[in-house]
Amino acid sequence: MEKINRENISLIEKIKEHAELIAALIAGLFILLAWRLDTNGQTTASIILYIVAFCVGGFAKAKEGIEETIENKELNVELLMVLAAIGSAAIGYWTEGAILIFIFAVSGALETYAMNKSHREISALMNLQPEEAWLVRGNFEPMKVSVSTLQIGDHLLIKPGERVPADGIIFKGQSSIDESAISGEPLPVAKHEGDELFAGTVNLNGAITMEMTKPNSETLFQKIIQLVQSAQSEKSPSQQFIEKFEGTYVKFALLAVALMMFLPHFVLGWDWTTTFYRAMVLLVVASPCALVASIMPATLAAISNGAKHGVLFKGGLHLEHLGALRALAVDKTGTLTQGKPTVTDFIVREGLDRENTLAILAGIEAQSNHPLAQAITLFARKEGITKFPQTTIEDIPGWGIKGYVNEIEYLVGKPDFVGLDEANEFANSVAESLASEGKSVIFMRDKDGIVALAALKDTVRSEAKKAVSLLKELGINVVMLTGDNEKTAKVIAKEAGVTEYVAECLPETKVTEMKRLLSQHKFVGMVGDGINDAPALATATTGIAMGEGTDVALETADVVLMKNDLSKIAYAVRLSRKMQRIVKQNIFFSIGVIVLLIASNFLQIVDLPLGVIGHEGSTILVILNGLRMLNKNI
Repeated sequence: MEKINRENISLIEKIKEHAELIAALIAGLFILLAWRLDTNGQTTASIILYIVAFCVGGFAKAKEGIEETIENKELNVELLMVLAAIGSAAIGYWTEGAILIFIFAVSGALETYAMNKSHREISALMNLQPEEAWLVRGNFEPMKVSVSTLQIGDHLLIKPGERVPADGIIFKGQSSIDESAISGEPLPVAKHEGDELFAGTVNLNGAITMEMTKPNSETLFQKIIQLVQSAQSEKSPSQQFIEKFEGTYVKFALLAVALMMFLPHFVLGWDWTTTFYRAMVLLVVASPCALVASIMPATLAAISNGAKHGVLFKGGLHLEHLGALRALAVDKTGTLTQGKPTVTDFIVREGLDRENTLAILAGIEAQSNHPLAQAITLFARKEGITKFPQTTIEDIPGWGIKGYVNEIEYLVGKPDFVGLDEANEFANSVAESLASEGKSVIFMRDKDGIVALAALKDTVRSEAKKAVSLLKELGINVVMLTGDNEKTAKVIAKEAGVTEYVAECLPETKVTEMKRLLSQHKFVGMVGDGINDAPALATATTGIAMGEGTDVALETADVVLMKNDLSKIAYAVRLSRKMQRIVKQNIFFSIGVIVLLIASNFLQIVDLPLGVIGHEGSTILVILNGLRMLNKNI
């Protein structure tokens, strides 16, 4: 019974969604029947059916036009169309008036479909969030509960193939997680104990237990949905201009129609029927329906397209600005680079065992929380060293670590700490060469001298060079901003393919550089992590956060990339530019059609049926053209 009820509800929702189109088709059927009756001489019956067609097909748009006129105290195109249809019927052109209502209803249904198509992308996202979860308490069997009843700290079992019901961390187990709903990336991500999980993502293989860390209403998934919904409701400057223009245009159109009802009769000698008929044709062809529909469907489709690819826009304004970018300032750490140092070279004193020496160094560094120490420990584990010797350490702030292994003292740290001359001469003075490559060099020594050297570097992301190249192809000058010294900045910039960089940047320096770039290029983007780069993000024309799904990124920037993939910026720019091309095509096409039809009407070339088809056909074409923004290939 419950299944049947759900199916009935689903059917009712589908009928409601397509109500305008269904009404238009029914109106079309009545028009066809009325035309058949009229050709058979049954005029009265045909007029009754035409009136029914007017009511069925025109109700939705007439209601919309009247409500908007009352609310905004502005005339609109919906009222123009209704007046044109009534005017046509008043002079005996019932068929033409009914066809006008029919095609106007079809184009309105198509426009509604275009809007719903974008909103359906969000509805599809919302449906990905599970409504139930397996709650684990003590040694009891997991029980299925509603997600709305869960609280922070609850432990939840997620079986293979199930969606993650809430934001949290893995408490027990490991698995691969499909995060495409959050990031737009198709490849699964390996997750272990302590790793973060996001609601709406899919557990692919292993059974895992997670600890809930956020209430259901504050999950990243919910924030994404709210962000996209907000972006879709926020109108771009172009859309705002068109809507303001619409009210003024409609007044002039009605004034022109009013003059058209009298002047041609007295000035050109037209009879009253022709004069009124041409006024009705003008009312149809001069209506800016296509112009009004030129922007919104394309903008909504572009926002939906971006959301599916892990690019979130906070509104049409930022979508428009992105296409105009001429320069992009990029924070180095975590954007061009991994944001974490990795060991690139490990050299030991001649005659010593490399694996044993690395184990000693890693054993000492494992006691420290310093990023370089953690990188060395991770490197040792990747080299297959799983057991480190028992170690006691003494931290020497600003210099390094003094460690004791089997009662042997080791010094680990800077050249000045371990002995500058010996460090510089070690392994044929290789340290100087490594430092020139932008690497940080750490030494370890015992009582006999330097034992080993480890070179570390914040490596450039594999996709960064390609992304910079793509941005350059789009005519965007990429500028790297970093707090690193000149030598390191130069090396990283060269590796990433960046031609311009600014080293030793403090947050306030980044703002100064942003102002300089704005004075040169006018439209400048800033890419950062959304925290220490916040002042520069706010100064830029478009602030872009490389967030990997962080809440801070969602709150600070104009555009959010759900993964730290710089190439997504190039995709977003192409998306914006394609949208603007489509909008321009729509505007020029719709204005051209209006001008052509108005001129043809004065020359008495176009009749009401052709005027209706030309006007409403152009509206349908611009909507379909806008929907091209939903295509995957940009």
